[in-house]
Amino acid sequence: MFRIATSYAMPLLVTMSITGATVNSGAAADTPNVILCMADDQGWGDTGYNGHPVLKTPNLDQMAREGLRFDRFYAGSPVCSPTRGSCLTGRDPYRYGIYTANSGHMKPEEVTLAELLREQGYSTGHFGKWHLGTLTKDVNESNRGGPGGIAHFSPPWENGFDSCFSTEAKVPTYWKPGSYDAFGTHYWTGPEQMVPAEQVSGDDSVLVMDQAAKFIEQSVTNGKPFFVVIWFHAPHLPVVSAPPYTDGYHGKHKDYYGCLTALDQQMGRLREKLDTLSVADNTMLWYCSDNGPEGKSSAPGTTSGLRGRKRSLYEGGVRVPGLLVWPSKITKPRTVEVPCVTDDYVPTILDALALQPPAATERPQDGVSLMPLIVGEMTERPQPILFESGEQLSLTDNRFKLYSPDRGKTYQLYDLIDDPGETTDLAKQHPDKVAGYARCLAEWRASCQASATGADYE
Repeated sequence: MFRIATSYAMPLLVTMSITGATVNSGAAADTPNVILCMADDQGWGDTGYNGHPVLKTPNLDQMAREGLRFDRFYAGSPVCSPTRGSCLTGRDPYRYGIYTANSGHMKPEEVTLAELLREQGYSTGHFGKWHLGTLTKDVNESNRGGPGGIAHFSPPWENGFDSCFSTEAKVPTYWKPGSYDAFGTHYWTGPEQMVPAEQVSGDDSVLVMDQAAKFIEQSVTNGKPFFVVIWFHAPHLPVVSAPPYTDGYHGKHKDYYGCLTALDQQMGRLREKLDTLSVADNTMLWYCSDNGPEGKSSAPGTTSGLRGRKRSLYEGGVRVPGLLVWPSKITKPRTVEVPCVTDDYVPTILDALALQPPAATERPQDGVSLMPLIVGEMTERPQPILFESGEQLSLTDNRFKLYSPDRGKTYQLYDLIDDPGETTDLAKQHPDKVAGYARCLAEWRASCQASATGADYE
């Protein structure tokens, strides 16, 4: 394990093999089903359980009551595509060139969670927004698809997914007649297999869940464990909704609330499907958002007082709703105050499957296994969460957070326990702590820069 040689020494990076994982014969290997659900631009305050005064999310609220409610859960980035990469690799997106939305792509040298689980006999499916590369070489569509975007062609089916119903990028949250072809971003199910317009109508979250539910049912029928990624488009712009989802909401933001209500209903539908198929107990069902809410403070998405929004490394840009329901392992619901991040998915899931990677072909990983937390044995995070986005840098530890708006020229320090809104800069009061955290950030950035040059692939 890599460590920082300072008075604030802390484990920074773990290394683990990402190819040829094998079952550890010294441990009983479980095969839990795994579902990663994610909203798009949902703020930390955009749930009923986090106190929203208008929005109703009874199904997310039920998950919060019945499983783990992460009150300090972080997206891997303050923007979309990088977070998605972190979910599937356990690695910061600066290691493989996905620095922001519509830049870079999932490189073939990276090994995704879908590829690892497929090796273990899982059926794997992706449903919804992909945003980790283009989906067609032939058709000019979406943001980068077609002949001009071949360099970034990296669809789900080339990254470990057996089945998909996926878009390259954003789409309306509700499909009105004629809007599918007019919008110009389509669903794809395989190489040059575009979903036709007659199959796309109504609420988009319903459409995505229709396909995911079919895949899950088929996997159960085939007797295979499943890994399913459900990345909703809601509530990303363009926000569109309609009755019955907007019923009870009024004013200019009713479509925003309506599309989140539809998403929430689909989370309830998913849980009902798992119960009906008798697989709910042994299914890890995760939920989060890819970053904070879009727009200025007058926009409908809310951080509930956290500073910053989407694109910011202040808390409001990266702290998001986080939930885990896994009835066979989580028998006592509780609220978790330990900071956790989407980078943690990969090491946690591999740990849950008792996978023992071989010693060779090690690469830096930025997440940690949350299995000790899930079973009640982790009270603090063993290493900090580190971020880079544009000019911004930040390091989030169990209590303190270091933030730089200018790539380390200046720093701010916040006590996130006493001051979650980041109103009081403590950098002058704790210069040694700032210096130690800054060295930690510098060593991590050097590691990421080495990864970005291809050093991990040698």
